Amino acid sequence: MKAISTSGSSVGQDDSFPHKLTRTSAPRDRGHRTSSPNVDIAGRLDEVANIFVEQGANRFRIQAYRRAANVLRRLSRSVADIFAEQGIEGLEQIPGIGVTIARSIRDILLHGRLAMLDRLRGESDPIAILASVPGIGKVYAWRLHDDLGIETLEDLELAAHDGRLEQYPGIGAKRLAGIRDSLAQRLGRIRRQRMQIPTTPALAPPPSAPQKPSVSELLDVDREYRDKVAADTLTKIAPRRFNPAGEAWLPIMHTARNGRHYTALFSNTARAHEVGKTRDWVVLFCDDGNTERRFTVITSEFGPLQRRRTVAGREAECEKHYARARTQLGRSG
Repeated sequence: MKAISTSGSSVGQDDSFPHKLTRTSAPRDRGHRTSSPNVDIAGRLDEVANIFVEQGANRFRIQAYRRAANVLRRLSRSVADIFAEQGIEGLEQIPGIGVTIARSIRDILLHGRLAMLDRLRGESDPIAILASVPGIGKVYAWRLHDDLGIETLEDLELAAHDGRLEQYPGIGAKRLAGIRDSLAQRLGRIRRQRMQIPTTPALAPPPSAPQKPSVSELLDVDREYRDKVAADTLTKIAPRRFNPAGEAWLPIMHTARNGRHYTALFSNTARAHEVGKTRDWVVLFCDDGNTERRFTVITSEFGPLQRRRTVAGREAECEKHYARARTQLGRSG
């Protein structure tokens, strides 16, 4: 099976992004003035498409990213200006830019990086990102990442407002308030710097929690991934973390269910290495076109789900899933 190293860019794009989006003119295309952010972001989208090709992703998804990159290069206006004036709705209205890619463009504009691209390259380090937040630290970063699937500051912001952090052991009201305040200041500062938006005392309402896919769907994606790993039919990437030799050992899979795109790979967290679960814990990234969620599927070691594949944090639903499967098997027998 082909193994690829994703530690560097396949199209010459650096992983950094200007600290302030520039609006200097770039080479003209058919008489139009193309702004620098458009060219930078188009390069990122092309790189996503190139990696998708190497990793065997759906061809329609590959074509969507290539088409969007070409659209940005020919666009007469800066996407930074469009987003500043009209929000993500303005990006979605650009011909050739769908909801999913509009969200990717927004993330690059706001945060200077695209988490999905880091993950495809094998460069993601969510623990360091989370640990940098006052009140979290490395220990809670590990726990929140493993238990709640939190990877980014935006994930942490959502969890701080939707009740998950409030219910998490060890995070009391005072710590939670500090985390919320720190995230509001940090993310607000990043967004203002990226978009040059003036400071305003009004805080945007926290994002609403997206609808989750069923555990049946998640377990089926997990099954497909493990079957293909066993058959050695998946491309392997060389993760940056815990891989001093730069070996391409981590199988990665792209698939779809019910209009949702999934990326699946074994967990490469410090915790997974510590307890020897790097060939058991499977991380699923689910993109429904509006948002991306992260789930972890493990083999349960205790209780009624012992030795069964289980979606972490959704154990009760998994019990019902297996109970239904037993009932259906009994009827068919």
